[in-house]
Amino acid sequence: MDLATLGLWAVLGYLLGSVPFGILITKIMGLGDLRQIGSGNIGATNVLRTGNKAAAAGTLILDGGKAAVAVLLARALAGEEAAPIAGLAAFIGHCFPVWLGFKGGKGVATFLGLMLALAWPVGIACCLTWLAAAFATRISSMGALVSSAASAVWLWVFGYGHLAYLGVALAVLVFWRHKDNIARLRAGTEPRIGSKG
Repeated sequence: MDLATLGLWAVLGYLLGSVPFGILITKIMGLGDLRQIGSGNIGATNVLRTGNKAAAAGTLILDGGKAAVAVLLARALAGEEAAPIAGLAAFIGHCFPVWLGFKGGKGVATFLGLMLALAWPVGIACCLTWLAAAFATRISSMGALVSSAASAVWLWVFGYGHLAYLGVALAVLVFWRHKDNIARLRAGTEPRIGSKG
């Protein structure tokens, strides 16, 4: 596949990923400016801090769905080589959206949606890894970190070793976006699931 086609799908994936569904949903539902609520993050976890579970669920689904759509469209219209490029670009778009001054979300839902669309067995393994780590530690960010770190391993295990580079790239980005969480984990101050922190 030529570089121009891959570049086109990278741009399209980025634009899809950069749609800030959390902000749009909270605005439409009259819940205020999400960037002024809680952590200021645009993802589903912060939407939940508005007290509206439906808004949070919608954000979770749409943030995961936009990466999945990028992957599936690229695969259907341009072939298998374009799919991981579009997915990675969608993830980058979510984390660094041009519309918000490149200040986006942490990418957990987008990462999981990408993996589910790209290679569903890997996606399921990543979701289960997130659940296991999050519930074992009762820390949501720990689930994200462990799941992303394991993604390259799961890609190898399920026969997608040629995409292990994608798992590594996603893990690096997830860890970077969670640098504040990592600092709190090291300090023992990261809020646990169900706490008010």
